[in-house]
Amino acid sequence: MSMIRSFEGFQPVSLKQEGDYQPSETDQLSTEEGDPGMDPEPRQISRQPSVTESTLYPNPYHRPFVSRKYFATRPGAIETAIEDLKGHIAKTSGETIQGFWLLTEIDHWNNEKERILLVTDKTLLICKYDFIMLSCVQLQRIPLSSVYRICLGEFVFPGMSLDKRQGEGLRIYWGSLEEHSLFSRWNPWSTEVPYATFTEHPMKYTSEKFLEICKLSGFTSKLVPAIQNAHKNSTGSGRGRGLMVLTEPILIETYMGLMSFIGNRNKLGYSLARGSIGF
Repeated sequence: MSMIRSFEGFQPVSLKQEGDYQPSETDQLSTEEGDPGMDPEPRQISRQPSVTESTLYPNPYHRPFVSRKYFATRPGAIETAIEDLKGHIAKTSGETIQGFWLLTEIDHWNNEKERILLVTDKTLLICKYDFIMLSCVQLQRIPLSSVYRICLGEFVFPGMSLDKRQGEGLRIYWGSLEEHSLFSRWNPWSTEVPYATFTEHPMKYTSEKFLEICKLSGFTSKLVPAIQNAHKNSTGSGRGRGLMVLTEPILIETYMGLMSFIGNRNKLGYSLARGSIGF
């Protein structure tokens, strides 16, 4: 890695024998200062050592060795995923794509899951992508006209919860919470939950490219106007319902949290290099 150093503090020094001291230009200027007509008195000149700032890693993004463990950061991986999804949209619906994002989904049991989000003019697509095999495993389509509320805020948990998380997120509601059955609420593998919760991907600061596609604010700035336009152009029962964007705490209703504790600590929801297994 190239190292950039500043050499402004270094001055040329001439070698002289002991007793042959000659005042430098700076010393002469300091001696000539003073009241005219007065004999110059010898004064002690303090010299401060020069300070040079060196930057070992000019790149502001940290821990490059950690980022290599995530297959999403491997060269060409995210580009392949985007091209695959573009081809799928072109074949199936032909909708206009607004953008792609790499975020972390947090399910109703507080489990982290790596997801690619795609926003078109009519649909929000949540893709589970295998960055190891470079293939789409699962694709969930949510009509933008059915989204009626977006919440932005910090995560909160019940007081007796044993596995809590810090940070902020975003929750998107598209269905009725009254229809959310007790079975699906307590089923960790349920796909009938009428909302989705997201936060920023841990590899956000890997590079400038990932800083853009992993930024939650960038995703929100594209999603909100796309939903509003979809509501205006909607002709179904959801027309006129409107979109509410709220800033409030996001409740994750988990108590024991043993499953999420093990999964999140070991990053089981990510395509991750986990080392060799064997003897």
